[in-house]
Amino acid sequence: MRTIDINCDMGESFGVYTLGDDDAMLSIVTSANIACGFHAGDPLVMHRTLAAAAARGVNVGAHPSLHDLWGFGRRRILDESPDEIAKQIIYQIGALRALAECQGIRLAHVKTHGSLGNMAAEDAALAVAIAGAIASVDGDLFFTVMPAMETEKAALEAGLSPIREIYADRAYADTGNLLSRKLPGSVIHDPDLAADRVLRMIEADAVICESGKRIPGRIDSVCVHGDTPDAVSMARRLRERLEQAGLKVAPPSKDTKTS
Repeated sequence: MRTIDINCDMGESFGVYTLGDDDAMLSIVTSANIACGFHAGDPLVMHRTLAAAAARGVNVGAHPSLHDLWGFGRRRILDESPDEIAKQIIYQIGALRALAECQGIRLAHVKTHGSLGNMAAEDAALAVAIAGAIASVDGDLFFTVMPAMETEKAALEAGLSPIREIYADRAYADTGNLLSRKLPGSVIHDPDLAADRVLRMIEADAVICESGKRIPGRIDSVCVHGDTPDAVSMARRLRERLEQAGLKVAPPSKDTKTS
């Protein structure tokens, strides 16, 4: 039986501001990507989200971002070098790792957030710097990447095990990267439409772009963003549809690490 992980970006509340329904999402997903303070999150939110995920048996990972709290990590910051960004990645993983270890929780993966992830998917030097940063902290961490992009290549070159993910709620450009949020149809809100697309891509072992172009690649995980109003209903419907299709929904494990 093929195993598919469902991951969600969460822990994105900050101070008195609440974003997303993390408790509801943690009853559905199998991996949680937890914000590390650069685009969202704070020490209390990070600690609380780690504990809630662990209580439900959900894998936890760091979700580092460009240093862009004002723009929620979705602005392209171009005046920082790959080496500078690598140091920021190490810093963010370290912060979440400390909050996890003080609770007896181990991080499983790292997934870059927002513009950082989109930039690294196409920029080989940045992808290599990020993979190197992750490996320097812990070479056993999975690196969550988009299939057939520079981050997947960098993960393998660094000796990291990639988790190749697709997005349930986002459309794809012909490059294999996400379609800009500024374009119509880039964000998908209908749960059944999203599930249909995901199942087609898993069956095809390919990213299916908005134009119909197919980019072959292994798919291990499906992401549902936690900050959209329909996130919980989409994640719930996605899990139902995956299980109805005969797929096992579970987090990646060390026994199933693939290259």
